[in-house]
Amino acid sequence: MKIRVFVTLKNGVLDPQGKAIHHALEGLGFDGVSDVRAGRLIELDVDENVRDEDVQDMCKKLLANTVIENFEIERN
Repeated sequence: MKIRVFVTLKNGVLDPQGKAIHHALEGLGFDGVSDVRAGRLIELDVDENVRDEDVQDMCKKLLANTVIENFEIERN
């Protein structure tokens, strides 16, 4: 089974990578983008018996810094 974990910065946390992307888009002539927030996607291949609670623990302990990041889990 595939699990996707989307990790994003919490609102109010500065995002220098997002700012750099935004600046680059403007430099390439793309108008209309008011803000960019960058995040990451982590894909896990797990056994069917891995519980949602186990994946949440993985996120809290390793995959996301819960002080400054949010995470969302999607099972496929």
